[in-house]
Amino acid sequence: MSVKIFGHKSPDTDATAAALVWEWYMNYKGIDAKAYVLGTPNTETLFVLKHWGFDLPEILNSVSANDQTVIVDTNNPAELFDNINETQIIQIIDHHKLVGGIETPAPIEICIKPLASTASVMFTIMSESEIAQMPSNIKGLMLSCILSDTLEFRSPTTTEKDKEIAATLAQQLEIDMQAYATNMFEAKSDVSHFSDEELIKMDSKKYEVGGKKYRISVLETTAPNIVLDRKDSIINTIETVKTEESLDEVLLFVIDILREEATLFVPNDVVKEVAEKSFNANPTSELVVLPGIVSRKKQIIPALG
Repeated sequence: MSVKIFGHKSPDTDATAAALVWEWYMNYKGIDAKAYVLGTPNTETLFVLKHWGFDLPEILNSVSANDQTVIVDTNNPAELFDNINETQIIQIIDHHKLVGGIETPAPIEICIKPLASTASVMFTIMSESEIAQMPSNIKGLMLSCILSDTLEFRSPTTTEKDKEIAATLAQQLEIDMQAYATNMFEAKSDVSHFSDEELIKMDSKKYEVGGKKYRISVLETTAPNIVLDRKDSIINTIETVKTEESLDEVLLFVIDILREEATLFVPNDVVKEVAEKSFNANPTSELVVLPGIVSRKKQIIPALG
């Protein structure tokens, strides 16, 4: 039986492409492995897969105690299957803070590094000879992960190591990195055909902060008005999602990649208070602009805590 490799629910480019990168690497090392996703990725990810000649990985709906698993781009049980600890987890590769809650019956390999993408972490694990053997389309996936998670190096999560790895991959691929990133972000911005609920859950993670349960959603785009113009219906859907999922709040941030700022939806007085206390903002309407806020991991979550 193949080792199952997957990232978090609501898969983005890093979770999807990193699983495919590690599928190649494990098979290169002689280990039968297969990449999966736990949901339908966003439009940027679909663009990346098509650009580099990959089909969308199969959606994995369940796991069992018989499955050997590798988890990428998360170590948070809340972002995985409820029975994840029943599987035979053999490896975790990630770049997020250590959450806790994953348990294994035996020691496993864990590599979590303070880099901007899981692909960056994978690059540092591989030897020079292994990287030299890597097919161009796998290198393209790795570069895509870095550009996506750093917003083409605009995000404060970006490190010099991420820039170095990206430059190396771009040189080997003979690709114009800026032009390619622009194409990625344009694809990500094409969200007009998604429902309000799909927009809210597209790049979304659940967190418990200060005893409160949040769904924190981030939409990164070069065309924010496509989302902001739907303010009224999205705010109604935010309240519906909050009720259905028994959450304290749903926080939706629309990240303007080019202006390097976020717009937070303010559907009620509780979120208004969050904006005031956590982001030193003064909402006067149902939308408030937060200059310089572009990263959920580095800026939004710490501010809420």
